[in-house]
Amino acid sequence: MEKEMNFWDLCRACGQAVKNGCRTVCGWLATLVRLTYRMWWIVLPVLILAIAAAFYYTRQDNLTFKVRAVALLNGPSIEQFEQRFAPFRSGQNFGEAEVAEYVLDFVARDFRTYRVIDVYADSLPDYIDLKCKTLPTDTINVQMHDRLCVEFRMKSRDLHRLADLERKMLSYLNADQAMQTAYAAYKPDLERQVRFNHEQLEKLDSLTSQYYFHSTPGASLTAISNGMILSGDRRVYIFLKPIYEQQARTERVDQRAALATAPVVLENHFAVQPAPVNGRRRCLVLFALFGWFAGCVLAALIEQRKRLIAWLKQ
Repeated sequence: MEKEMNFWDLCRACGQAVKNGCRTVCGWLATLVRLTYRMWWIVLPVLILAIAAAFYYTRQDNLTFKVRAVALLNGPSIEQFEQRFAPFRSGQNFGEAEVAEYVLDFVARDFRTYRVIDVYADSLPDYIDLKCKTLPTDTINVQMHDRLCVEFRMKSRDLHRLADLERKMLSYLNADQAMQTAYAAYKPDLERQVRFNHEQLEKLDSLTSQYYFHSTPGASLTAISNGMILSGDRRVYIFLKPIYEQQARTERVDQRAALATAPVVLENHFAVQPAPVNGRRRCLVLFALFGWFAGCVLAALIEQRKRLIAWLKQ
Protein backbone atom coordinates (compact mmCIF):
# COMPACT_ATOMS: atom_id res chain seq x y z
CA MET A 1 0.00 0.00 0.00
CA GLU A 2 1.47 3.35 -1.06
CA LYS A 3 1.92 6.01 1.59
CA GLU A 4 0.14 9.27 0.87
CA MET A 5 2.50 12.27 0.59
CA ASN A 6 1.59 15.34 2.60
CA PHE A 7 2.81 18.90 2.23
CA TRP A 8 5.88 18.49 4.43
CA ASP A 9 6.95 15.35 2.59
CA LEU A 10 6.70 17.31 -0.67
CA CYS A 11 8.81 20.13 0.79
CA ARG A 12 11.46 17.64 1.96
CA ALA A 13 11.52 15.97 -1.45
CA CYS A 14 11.93 19.31 -3.21
CA GLY A 15 14.68 20.34 -0.79
CA GLN A 16 16.51 17.05 -1.33
CA ALA A 17 16.26 17.49 -5.12
CA VAL A 18 17.70 21.00 -4.90
CA LYS A 19 20.47 19.76 -2.61
CA ASN A 20 21.39 16.93 -4.99
CA GLY A 21 21.37 19.34 -7.92
CA CYS A 22 23.72 21.74 -6.12
CA ARG A 23 26.06 18.88 -5.26
CA THR A 24 26.13 17.75 -8.87
CA VAL A 25 26.92 21.25 -10.17
CA CYS A 26 29.65 21.72 -7.54
CA GLY A 27 31.11 18.35 -8.52
CA TRP A 28 31.25 19.37 -12.18
CA LEU A 29 32.91 22.68 -11.29
CA ALA A 30 35.47 20.89 -9.12
CA THR A 31 36.26 18.53 -12.00
CA LEU A 32 36.77 21.46 -14.38
CA VAL A 33 39.02 23.25 -11.85
CA ARG A 34 41.19 20.14 -11.39
CA LEU A 35 41.36 19.65 -15.15
CA THR A 36 42.36 23.31 -15.58
CA TYR A 37 45.15 22.87 -13.02
CA ARG A 38 46.48 19.70 -14.67
CA MET A 39 46.23 20.89 -18.28
CA TRP A 40 46.71 24.65 -17.85
CA TRP A 41 49.00 24.80 -20.91
CA ILE A 42 45.96 23.93 -23.05
CA VAL A 43 43.18 25.80 -21.21
CA LEU A 44 45.08 29.08 -20.82
CA PRO A 45 45.80 29.68 -24.55
CA VAL A 46 42.16 28.93 -25.45
CA LEU A 47 41.02 31.37 -22.74
CA ILE A 48 43.35 34.08 -24.07
CA LEU A 49 42.06 33.53 -27.61
CA ALA A 50 38.47 33.88 -26.37
CA ILE A 51 39.27 37.15 -24.59
CA ALA A 52 41.02 38.47 -27.70
CA ALA A 53 37.93 37.54 -29.77
CA ALA A 54 35.77 39.44 -27.25
CA PHE A 55 37.88 42.59 -27.66
CA TYR A 56 37.66 42.30 -31.44
CA TYR A 57 33.91 41.69 -31.38
CA THR A 58 33.29 44.73 -29.17
CA ARG A 59 35.47 47.19 -31.10
CA GLN A 60 33.94 50.65 -31.54
CA ASP A 61 32.74 50.37 -35.14
CA ASN A 62 31.23 46.93 -34.48
CA LEU A 63 29.08 47.94 -31.52
CA THR A 64 25.43 47.07 -32.15
CA PHE A 65 22.60 49.26 -30.86
CA LYS A 66 18.86 48.83 -30.66
CA VAL A 67 16.92 51.47 -32.60
CA ARG A 68 13.32 52.12 -31.59
CA ALA A 69 10.36 54.35 -32.50
CA VAL A 70 6.58 54.37 -32.02
CA ALA A 71 4.58 54.15 -35.25
CA LEU A 72 1.19 55.90 -35.32
CA LEU A 73 -1.43 54.18 -37.52
CA ASN A 74 -3.85 56.64 -39.10
CA GLY A 75 -6.59 54.28 -40.20
CA PRO A 76 -4.78 50.98 -40.94
CA SER A 77 -5.22 48.15 -38.47
CA ILE A 78 -2.45 46.31 -36.63
CA GLU A 79 -2.99 43.31 -38.92
CA GLN A 80 -2.57 45.42 -42.06
CA PHE A 81 0.63 46.93 -40.69
CA GLU A 82 2.06 43.54 -39.72
CA GLN A 83 1.30 42.13 -43.16
CA ARG A 84 3.09 45.01 -44.86
CA PHE A 85 5.94 44.80 -42.32
CA ALA A 86 6.49 41.05 -42.86
CA PRO A 87 9.30 41.46 -45.49
CA PHE A 88 11.43 43.30 -42.93
CA ARG A 89 11.32 40.22 -40.70
CA SER A 90 11.98 37.65 -43.42
CA GLY A 91 14.19 39.71 -45.74
CA GLN A 92 12.14 38.63 -48.75
CA ASN A 93 9.39 39.86 -51.10
CA PHE A 94 10.50 43.48 -51.17
CA GLY A 95 10.24 43.73 -54.93
CA GLU A 96 12.08 46.81 -56.19
CA ALA A 97 11.67 48.85 -53.02
CA GLU A 98 14.66 51.04 -52.15
CA VAL A 99 14.59 49.99 -48.52
CA ALA A 100 15.48 46.41 -49.52
CA GLU A 101 19.20 47.24 -49.70
CA TYR A 102 19.30 47.97 -45.98
CA VAL A 103 17.69 44.66 -45.04
CA LEU A 104 19.40 42.42 -47.61
CA ASP A 105 22.85 43.85 -46.81
CA PHE A 106 22.22 43.44 -43.05
CA VAL A 107 22.68 47.15 -42.39
CA ALA A 108 19.52 46.87 -40.27
CA ARG A 109 18.43 43.49 -38.93
CA ASP A 110 16.34 41.72 -36.30
CA PHE A 111 13.19 43.74 -37.04
CA ARG A 112 10.50 43.38 -34.36
CA THR A 113 7.26 45.03 -33.32
CA TYR A 114 5.86 45.46 -29.81
CA ARG A 115 2.45 46.53 -28.59
CA VAL A 116 1.96 49.91 -26.91
CA ILE A 117 -0.02 49.76 -23.66
CA ASP A 118 -2.63 52.18 -22.31
CA VAL A 119 -3.00 51.72 -18.54
CA TYR A 120 -5.31 54.61 -17.60
CA ALA A 121 -7.85 54.19 -20.44
CA ASP A 122 -7.23 57.75 -21.66
CA SER A 123 -6.10 56.84 -25.21
CA LEU A 124 -2.57 57.90 -24.33
CA PRO A 125 0.43 55.51 -24.51
CA ASP A 126 1.88 54.65 -21.12
CA TYR A 127 4.60 52.09 -21.87
CA ILE A 128 5.85 49.61 -24.47
CA ASP A 129 5.37 45.91 -23.83
CA LEU A 130 8.94 44.88 -24.65
CA LYS A 131 8.56 41.55 -22.81
CA CYS A 132 5.32 40.63 -24.63
CA LYS A 133 3.50 39.82 -21.38
CA THR A 134 0.14 41.49 -22.03
CA LEU A 135 -2.87 39.82 -23.63
CA PRO A 136 -5.44 41.27 -26.04
CA THR A 137 -8.17 40.47 -23.47
CA ASP A 138 -6.47 42.38 -20.64
CA THR A 139 -8.80 45.19 -19.51
CA ILE A 140 -6.19 46.92 -17.32
CA ASN A 141 -3.12 46.96 -19.55
CA VAL A 142 -4.98 47.61 -22.80
CA GLN A 143 -3.13 47.07 -26.09
CA MET A 144 -3.57 50.18 -28.23
CA HIS A 145 -4.91 49.62 -31.75
CA ASP A 146 -3.37 52.69 -33.37
CA ARG A 147 0.23 52.45 -32.19
CA LEU A 148 3.08 49.96 -32.54
CA CYS A 149 6.69 50.09 -31.43
CA VAL A 150 9.14 49.22 -34.24
CA GLU A 151 12.60 48.01 -33.24
CA PHE A 152 15.69 46.80 -35.10
CA ARG A 153 19.46 46.71 -34.67
CA MET A 154 22.22 48.64 -36.38
CA LYS A 155 25.98 48.78 -35.95
CA SER A 156 27.59 52.04 -34.96
CA ARG A 157 29.38 52.34 -38.31
CA ASP A 158 25.98 52.42 -40.08
CA LEU A 159 24.11 54.83 -37.81
CA HIS A 160 24.74 57.75 -40.16
CA ARG A 161 22.33 56.07 -42.61
CA LEU A 162 19.49 55.93 -40.09
CA ALA A 163 17.66 59.01 -41.39
CA ASP A 164 17.65 57.66 -44.95
CA LEU A 165 16.47 54.26 -43.72
CA GLU A 166 13.59 55.90 -41.84
CA ARG A 167 12.49 57.82 -44.93
CA LYS A 168 12.59 54.78 -47.20
CA MET A 169 10.87 52.53 -44.66
CA LEU A 170 7.94 54.93 -44.26
CA SER A 171 7.75 55.34 -48.04
CA TYR A 172 7.52 51.56 -48.46
CA LEU A 173 4.89 51.13 -45.72
CA ASN A 174 2.70 53.99 -46.95
CA ALA A 175 2.73 52.73 -50.55
CA ASP A 176 0.45 49.83 -49.65
CA GLN A 177 -2.95 50.18 -51.34
CA ALA A 178 -4.94 48.68 -48.44
CA MET A 179 -3.37 51.11 -45.98
CA GLN A 180 -4.04 54.03 -48.33
CA THR A 181 -7.72 53.01 -48.49
CA ALA A 182 -7.98 52.81 -44.71
CA TYR A 183 -6.33 56.22 -44.40
CA ALA A 184 -8.75 57.77 -46.92
CA ALA A 185 -11.69 56.57 -44.81
CA TYR A 186 -10.08 57.68 -41.53
CA LYS A 187 -9.08 61.23 -42.49
CA PRO A 188 -12.63 62.70 -42.90
CA ASP A 189 -13.72 61.17 -39.60
CA LEU A 190 -10.74 62.72 -37.83
CA GLU A 191 -11.57 66.12 -39.34
CA ARG A 192 -15.15 65.80 -38.03
CA GLN A 193 -13.78 65.07 -34.55
CA VAL A 194 -11.63 68.20 -34.73
CA ARG A 195 -14.61 70.38 -35.71
CA PHE A 196 -16.83 68.84 -33.04
CA ASN A 197 -14.32 69.39 -30.23
CA HIS A 198 -13.73 73.00 -31.23
CA GLU A 199 -17.49 73.61 -31.35
CA GLN A 200 -17.92 72.11 -27.88
CA LEU A 201 -15.12 74.27 -26.51
CA GLU A 202 -16.73 77.38 -27.99
CA LYS A 203 -20.10 76.45 -26.46
CA LEU A 204 -18.59 76.07 -23.01
CA ASP A 205 -16.81 79.38 -23.42
CA SER A 206 -20.01 81.15 -24.45
CA LEU A 207 -21.94 79.64 -21.52
CA THR A 208 -19.25 80.77 -19.12
CA SER A 209 -19.32 84.28 -20.58
CA GLN A 210 -23.13 84.43 -20.31
CA TYR A 211 -23.27 83.31 -16.67
CA TYR A 212 -20.27 85.24 -15.39
CA PHE A 213 -20.55 88.51 -17.29
CA HIS A 214 -24.05 88.88 -18.75
CA SER A 215 -26.21 87.37 -16.02
CA THR A 216 -28.11 89.72 -13.69
CA PRO A 217 -29.44 87.61 -10.84
CA GLY A 218 -31.94 89.17 -8.52
CA ALA A 219 -29.89 88.43 -5.41
CA SER A 220 -26.24 88.79 -4.55
CA LEU A 221 -23.76 85.92 -4.30
CA THR A 222 -24.33 83.90 -1.16
CA ALA A 223 -22.07 80.83 -1.33
CA ILE A 224 -19.97 78.51 -3.49
CA SER A 225 -20.70 74.81 -2.96
CA ASN A 226 -20.13 71.54 -4.87
CA GLY A 227 -18.92 73.19 -8.07
CA MET A 228 -21.74 75.73 -8.39
CA ILE A 229 -22.53 79.34 -7.40
CA LEU A 230 -25.59 79.77 -5.15
CA SER A 231 -26.84 83.21 -6.16
CA GLY A 232 -30.12 83.94 -4.44
CA ASP A 233 -32.68 81.47 -5.77
CA ARG A 234 -30.52 80.57 -8.78
CA ARG A 235 -27.82 77.92 -9.18
CA VAL A 236 -25.08 78.76 -11.68
CA TYR A 237 -22.55 76.00 -12.41
CA ILE A 238 -18.85 76.81 -12.50
CA PHE A 239 -17.58 75.61 -15.91
CA LEU A 240 -13.87 75.76 -15.18
CA LYS A 241 -13.31 71.99 -14.84
CA PRO A 242 -15.35 71.04 -17.95
CA ILE A 243 -13.46 73.69 -19.92
CA TYR A 244 -10.10 72.24 -18.87
CA GLU A 245 -11.22 68.70 -19.74
CA GLN A 246 -12.58 69.77 -23.13
CA GLN A 247 -9.45 71.79 -23.81
CA ALA A 248 -7.31 68.72 -23.14
CA ARG A 249 -9.46 66.60 -25.49
CA THR A 250 -9.30 69.28 -28.17
CA GLU A 251 -5.53 69.51 -27.93
CA ARG A 252 -5.16 65.72 -28.27
CA VAL A 253 -7.40 65.63 -31.35
CA ASP A 254 -5.58 68.61 -32.89
CA GLN A 255 -2.26 66.93 -32.31
CA ARG A 256 -3.53 63.70 -33.84
CA ALA A 257 -4.82 65.60 -36.87
CA ALA A 258 -1.47 67.35 -37.28
CA LEU A 259 0.33 64.00 -37.30
CA ALA A 260 -2.15 62.31 -39.66
CA THR A 261 -0.28 63.18 -42.83
CA ALA A 262 0.06 59.55 -44.05
CA PRO A 263 -1.25 56.07 -43.16
CA VAL A 264 1.85 55.43 -41.02
CA VAL A 265 3.90 58.15 -39.32
CA LEU A 266 6.38 58.13 -36.46
CA GLU A 267 5.55 59.98 -33.25
CA ASN A 268 9.29 60.47 -32.82
CA HIS A 269 12.24 59.77 -35.07
CA PHE A 270 14.09 56.49 -34.62
CA ALA A 271 16.04 56.77 -31.38
CA VAL A 272 19.24 54.85 -30.69
CA GLN A 273 19.27 53.18 -27.29
CA PRO A 274 22.35 54.28 -25.31
CA ALA A 275 23.53 50.83 -24.14
CA PRO A 276 24.98 48.61 -26.90
CA VAL A 277 23.78 45.05 -27.28
CA ASN A 278 27.35 43.73 -27.37
CA GLY A 279 28.79 45.77 -24.52
CA ARG A 280 32.41 45.04 -23.67
CA ARG A 281 31.92 44.00 -20.03
CA ARG A 282 29.11 41.58 -20.80
CA CYS A 283 30.91 40.06 -23.79
CA LEU A 284 34.19 39.68 -21.91
CA VAL A 285 32.47 37.62 -19.21
CA LEU A 286 30.56 35.46 -21.70
CA PHE A 287 33.54 34.89 -23.98
CA ALA A 288 35.80 34.10 -21.02
CA LEU A 289 33.36 31.50 -19.68
CA PHE A 290 32.96 29.95 -23.11
CA GLY A 291 36.73 29.94 -23.66
CA TRP A 292 37.36 28.30 -20.29
CA PHE A 293 34.76 25.62 -20.96
CA ALA A 294 36.04 25.00 -24.49
CA GLY A 295 39.61 24.75 -23.18
CA CYS A 296 38.52 22.23 -20.55
CA VAL A 297 36.73 20.13 -23.17
CA LEU A 298 39.82 20.19 -25.41
CA ALA A 299 42.05 19.32 -22.45
CA ALA A 300 39.81 16.40 -21.50
CA LEU A 301 39.90 15.06 -25.07
CA ILE A 302 43.69 15.27 -25.16
CA GLU A 303 44.03 13.71 -21.71
CA GLN A 304 41.75 10.85 -22.60
CA ARG A 305 42.93 10.50 -26.21
CA LYS A 306 44.18 6.93 -25.74
CA ARG A 307 40.82 5.74 -24.38
CA LEU A 308 38.99 7.65 -27.11
CA ILE A 309 41.12 6.10 -29.86
CA ALA A 310 40.66 2.64 -28.36
CA TRP A 311 36.90 3.17 -28.21
CA LEU A 312 36.83 4.29 -31.85
CA LYS A 313 38.76 1.18 -32.91
CA GLN A 314 36.26 -1.19 -31.30
